Amino acid sequence: MILPVAAALLPVALHAADWPRFLGPKGDGFSAETGIQKNWNESAPKMLWSVPLTDDGFAGPAVAGGKLFIIDHKGTEDVVRAIDMATGKDVWTYSYEDKKAANYGFSNSTPLILAGKVYVNGRLGLVTCLDEKTGKKVWDKDIRATFKGKKPRWEYAISPFIDDNMLIVCPGGPDAAVVALNPLTGDTLWQGGGSDVSGYATPLMAMAGSQKLYIVFTGVSLIGVDAADGKLLWRVPWKTEYDVNGATPIVMGNTIFITSGYGHGCALVQFSDNDAKILWENKDMQSRFGTPLFFAGHLYSTEDSGNLTCMDATTGKVAWKQPGFEMGGFTGIDGVALVLDGKGGELAMVKLAADKYQELGRFKPLGGKSWTAPIISDGKLIVRNKTTLAVFSLK
Repeated sequence: MILPVAAALLPVALHAADWPRFLGPKGDGFSAETGIQKNWNESAPKMLWSVPLTDDGFAGPAVAGGKLFIIDHKGTEDVVRAIDMATGKDVWTYSYEDKKAANYGFSNSTPLILAGKVYVNGRLGLVTCLDEKTGKKVWDKDIRATFKGKKPRWEYAISPFIDDNMLIVCPGGPDAAVVALNPLTGDTLWQGGGSDVSGYATPLMAMAGSQKLYIVFTGVSLIGVDAADGKLLWRVPWKTEYDVNGATPIVMGNTIFITSGYGHGCALVQFSDNDAKILWENKDMQSRFGTPLFFAGHLYSTEDSGNLTCMDATTGKVAWKQPGFEMGGFTGIDGVALVLDGKGGELAMVKLAADKYQELGRFKPLGGKSWTAPIISDGKLIVRNKTTLAVFSLK
């Protein structure tokens, strides 16, 4: 059954500068591009175009094949939009019903574009696969209803993740903390991982020797499951207020860094193919939903407190903290982090250096509450706040 799927999902040609999924091409929050214009104090990035958004939330954008994809909302429907990167005009839209009242916006996940398909996770549990060129539905599946999932307090927000021809989703149902779907049909390949309620962090893959695992930050724990069948291999309890575990874990060799807000903190977890344990834990990095950047042995993240924090990834020792970045979104490129002030929307360019905080420049792209991480594609910076999405030139 797996072989036809593998043939159909052979990688297609993507532009080298595409940002086709949450956390970018490699899933680490970094762009591989270089040569951006860094003298913002003399010449701030120029806006190329902007479009209004009506979701009043924090859904993330993705870019592939000259189009930007994002989940918007209008009336009683979520609206998946494919927007021409050259003009800012909608190429196509696809809508599905969502009559529930707003809850910090509506669907707050990021689309995944792979092999001519667009995958989106709706906040109420509807997973949809669309044709990238036309926007026509290929299939959809209500994972909450199918797997008797318990919807998190602020709805499902995990972004789609595909690995080894499996679409990994997290319904949070009985023996269905994690489920693998066939990306071409939506059929269930396996379910497992125990019965934890869903968190908000996107799953990722890790290796323990020759054993492939999927690492999932559920609402109440960090778990590792066998990638072949979903068997729960180990579980590390991690109970956060309101079950908000939103920052994607960072895998570093045989260790995993996790961080949560609401006063909880962070930890370094050592794992194998059948066990895991916390090596150290402290409260010096408390990221509610921003996934830290890992660069040259250090982690960088905004926090609930408003600080941008740099921490040694091995020891947990803080290198420096800089106030003024209330839970703002951020991304990395060419040795710097582009970090939003989540409250006021200013964007600072910060050198990724552990010796001290070094700000290279800043400007205000849109202003207002800016929790969503900016992304970069083909020399362009894409930023959103609660009402607008805009594209700027970084050249």
